[in-house]
Formats: sequence, structure tokens, C-alpha cells
Amino acid sequence: MADFQDFAAQWDRLFNAGDLSKLETLYASGASVIPAGGAPAKGPSEIGKFFAGVRSNGLTRHEIAVKSLAERGDTVVATGTWALSGANSAGEAQAFGGNWVNVLGREGDAWKILLHTWN
Repeated sequence: MADFQDFAAQWDRLFNAGDLSKLETLYASGASVIPAGGAPAKGPSEIGKFFAGVRSNGLTRHEIAVKSLAERGDTVVATGTWALSGANSAGEAQAFGGNWVNVLGREGDAWKILLHTWN
């Protein structure tokens, strides 16, 4: 589980720093992000644009907690909780949170996100 705690911490660091080009590298070429109630983003470039939109709305602080893992060979299903916060254009605090699921696949020595969704 420590590897995936580190992976989640890396995701948070990249998002929080606004380094979306590096964040994109955590996703497989055919990856999908399916936001709760929103249109899916497919592929690293679209996923990077999706998260740029999130940040442009003032939501710049993200924190992931990994709660469980189910590993089957070169595939892992990770679940946990997330929290996202920041300030809107009026400077008012906003905060969201919930549960998330990632399906990851091994590419060489690295894990890549295949599916990322949350509620």
C-alpha cells in the first residue's frame, strides 16, 4: 500500500503545484477521467485540460487518502477519499470531498491510471 500512498501523494503535489503536464504523465494513453455528473475526459491531454479547468475555478488544494487496494497481477483497483478546496472568484472559501476509485495498470516499472472517477 505504501507505493500507492506515494503515488497518491505525487498526484496531489503535481495538482497543487499546477504542474498539469507532469500530472498527465500519471495517466495511460487511453485513460478516462469520469467526474461525478460530468462529461468524461479521455486521454492525458484532455485530462490535463479538465484539471486545468478545476484549478481555474480557484480549486487549488487537493488531498487524497488511499483506503483500500485490490491487486490482480498488473492491475490495481485503489479506493479512498478526496478533499478539494480553494476560493472562488469572489474570494469565498469553497470545499468539496467524497470517495474516489482509480484503476491502474502497470506500464514497465510504472503504474499508470486507466480510470479515475469519484462522487
